[in-house]
Amino acid sequence: MLTSFLRVLILYPIVIFGVRLMGKRQIGELQPAELVVTILVSNIATLPLEDQNLPLLMGVVPMLMLIGSEVVLSWGVLHCRRLRHLLAGAPQVIIRDGIIDQKKLTELRFSLDDLMTALRALGIFDVTQVQFAVVETNGQVSAYQKAEQRTVTCGDLHLHPSADVPPEVLIADGCISRDGMRAVQCTDRQLQEILRKNGLTQAQVFLLTADRCGVRCLIRKERAS
Repeated sequence: MLTSFLRVLILYPIVIFGVRLMGKRQIGELQPAELVVTILVSNIATLPLEDQNLPLLMGVVPMLMLIGSEVVLSWGVLHCRRLRHLLAGAPQVIIRDGIIDQKKLTELRFSLDDLMTALRALGIFDVTQVQFAVVETNGQVSAYQKAEQRTVTCGDLHLHPSADVPPEVLIADGCISRDGMRAVQCTDRQLQEILRKNGLTQAQVFLLTADRCGVRCLIRKERAS
């Protein structure tokens, strides 16, 4: 039992390190090579845990080799367009001017249900509203609506609003966010003045957000019942 516990303590940080090294992506955003490495690393990590007779290095070494190979491939893909197309493929256009390319859908083994589901996720329920749609290399669908269907922007109305800095979290669950304070240029003295005006201490604040113009949201902690 103690051996299993120690092996988990060793393997868990290695797996986390490997995933972080490969980048912050969700499963649906992984390229094929990245998905394969993720699956293999997770499977290899379980081998020393399931069979206590296997040396721990039998799991650690292959995992590090796979992670290292992925890092090298990522560097190669970044600098070589041909290698990038070989490993990840290229985006494929499936809709032009509201017309679905049925041949391309067949080549991609992309069903009509898959397409409609992806479009509905983008808030599009009518194919004829789509000017341009692409299946990305990770399988996700990107769509560009026709001009008359797109949301009106300030640029369309020739408006030029000021570029406001969005509110930042200054205190979250009683803890000060130094990054948030730097973003809105809030000093410790100003923060303490905000707390004093509201009759609160730092520990009594559940959430405090502010921009350069002042406080935007202040929520006091509820007392535990």
